[in-house]
Amino acid sequence: MTLLSDQAYQKIDRELAKFPAEQRISATMAALAIAQDEKGWLSPETIEDVARYLGVPPIAVQEVATFYNMFNTKPVGQCKITVCTNLPCALRDGEKAGEHLKKKLGIGYGETTADGRYTLLEGECMGACGDAPVVLVNNKCMLIQMSDERLDAMLAELDARLAGEAQ
Repeated sequence: MTLLSDQAYQKIDRELAKFPAEQRISATMAALAIAQDEKGWLSPETIEDVARYLGVPPIAVQEVATFYNMFNTKPVGQCKITVCTNLPCALRDGEKAGEHLKKKLGIGYGETTADGRYTLLEGECMGACGDAPVVLVNNKCMLIQMSDERLDAMLAELDARLAGEAQ
């Protein structure tokens, strides 16, 4: 039994082609990212399926999935918002940005809104300290210099996108 779409396996095949046959494990991070993009998070079954497809031990894939914070091993909202609260960002309004999002979303760090739209997380250094506060949306879109106004605009844009996907 396979858990991913044919398109996802084709994408994984493209990643596998980048490595020698005996180094299939090297495609683990890319394969997990592809699986997470499709499923929203990495269930134990999805992790096992990726391992089976790569031909590597499931524990090797699980270790990668649980080591890197960009992988979700528990369900998350449709939009995962990560606020950098590492010291440089915290000192440059990162804490303030996090508090603003908590208030607007009605949740704390590590929580998901009741409607399943948003999960709010604290993040470690994102490498843009000079542009703090920094927010990462779905591990793909980094936003910098996030004032309250810019955070409100981000949420409005995400709400509009989610509303469009629901139709």
